[in-house]
Amino acid sequence: MAVTAPFATPKEKKKTIASLEDILASSGAITQEQLQFVKDEVKRRQEDSEKIIASMNWVTDEQMSQAKSKVMGVPYSDPAEQPISPEILGYIPEEVAKRFQVIPINKNNEVLSVAMVDPLDLQVFEFIEKKSGLTVKPYLATAASISKAIAEQYTRGLSSEVTEALKEVAPGMGNTNIQSAMTGSVLGEAPVARIVSTLLEYGIRVRASDIHIEPLENETRVRYRIDGILHEKLILPKKIHDSIISRIKILGNMKIDEKRVPQDARFNFKLGKEELDLRLSTLPTAFGEKFVMRLLKKTGAVPTLPELGLRAKALKNLEENIARPHGIILVTGPTGSGKTTTLYSVLSKLNSTKVNIVTLEDPIEYQMAGINQVQINPQAGLTFASGLRSFLRQDPNIIMVGEVRDSETTELAVQASLTGHLVFSTLHTNDASGALPRLLDMHAEPYLIASTVNCVVGQRVIRKICPTCKEAREPKVEIVEELKKILGNLYDFNTKKFKVYVGKGCSECNNTGYLGRIGIFEVLVVSEKVARMIFSHETSQAIQREAIAEGMITMKQDGFLKVIEGISTVEEVLRVAEE
Repeated sequence: MAVTAPFATPKEKKKTIASLEDILASSGAITQEQLQFVKDEVKRRQEDSEKIIASMNWVTDEQMSQAKSKVMGVPYSDPAEQPISPEILGYIPEEVAKRFQVIPINKNNEVLSVAMVDPLDLQVFEFIEKKSGLTVKPYLATAASISKAIAEQYTRGLSSEVTEALKEVAPGMGNTNIQSAMTGSVLGEAPVARIVSTLLEYGIRVRASDIHIEPLENETRVRYRIDGILHEKLILPKKIHDSIISRIKILGNMKIDEKRVPQDARFNFKLGKEELDLRLSTLPTAFGEKFVMRLLKKTGAVPTLPELGLRAKALKNLEENIARPHGIILVTGPTGSGKTTTLYSVLSKLNSTKVNIVTLEDPIEYQMAGINQVQINPQAGLTFASGLRSFLRQDPNIIMVGEVRDSETTELAVQASLTGHLVFSTLHTNDASGALPRLLDMHAEPYLIASTVNCVVGQRVIRKICPTCKEAREPKVEIVEELKKILGNLYDFNTKKFKVYVGKGCSECNNTGYLGRIGIFEVLVVSEKVARMIFSHETSQAIQREAIAEGMITMKQDGFLKVIEGISTVEEVLRVAEE
């Protein structure tokens, strides 16, 4: 078969690669001085510019491959950054892919798109076309990205399950048949059941907090939220989507024939010693039902405040305020910023047989021994406000309300603190100082807020650098200047030298360079001056300026201190803390 993609032949290779250095220079990968050096060396050594540039380590493999793709007229691809359907992988066996450093990435009609290290190798072309029976369209990729893609895609072990499931799920098979086929002894053996188990096991292995199963127009994609970021990991045939959704619905005792309205459910899943509580949620979309599974670990201890990332003055201020017998302590931040985990850590520290702790949550994310946890149920009339009203008759010492959402809940929380209770809750504001005007917006009296709120914690979560592939680098001048500007006198830049760290990516961190998360915090103590500012209806900016003057370290500053300590990166802090 003839190769259809326009690219240079081996005879033209030497001639075309001569312009490689010009492309690298035009893209900014090398400087004009380096460009002139390469041109001089090509004439002097009579060698390809690619070898000379590679020997100088001026550009990354990706930059080199992207430039080569322009020279050859072959499109560039990074197969490690895209999910590949098991059906596509079936066209080239794993052994062949490893031997020739190739991987199939897509198929359109009778054309198979293949990522290759050397698209000029015609023998490999002919072999793949003969093996697959399709016309090959080449894409240029780095050896590292192809090896990474082969390791990730072929070892997922889903190809055989998908193939078997496709044979069993006939086009006209209805939900009733699916349910009957998956009950009894077949429940644990059916290929569709094995696919669902594999999806869950992979989620546990990569420490995912959520699994998204999303129907698209022609396929179904599976994405995992790992350390707060969604990663697309798998593409499944659209015709198997309903079977997978039905299987998960059966596990959660949901109505498998109801596809018009959203449904919620939960069930337990155990893998070895790991036990998880799975929250299920369906949503009808244009192309079918979208499914999200939230994975909540039931095993493992609640982290301590220092383990969360609180330290120094912020930790001292929070510990002093939670030791007080009454008042309100608020934790603020957007959804997914770890507010509930911080509250659980605080309650775990305060939990003893001498105090009565009651919580009102939506939903209960972690079950804690010795604490009376209540889940709200609006359909039955149990809301944050009605539950809080009932709590006051239960002789509590400490009350945790999942969220202050309205003026009634705010008023009841204030009254509870005035009658000698310690109240914890959360608010959706961008920073700690924004919480106080927000309470005033909920029609709370300024003098009551000023006298009852002890402190406000603002927080975000940032990804930690993977310790396995962590490496030190000299900080760039602009990074040092940015750190000096934000940190000021919090760090002595004149006498203390520091390095920045990055994660190269390895199997431990799923090639992301990050492993696990840590919090960045600001703890605003309501001092006499701040209380007077609340009473005067001052803005959140004015309150923040006063808190900083009194010694508060902001979230951004806390994040940059963690960068200097080598815990995270500047890019990660800016991603979550930039206003």
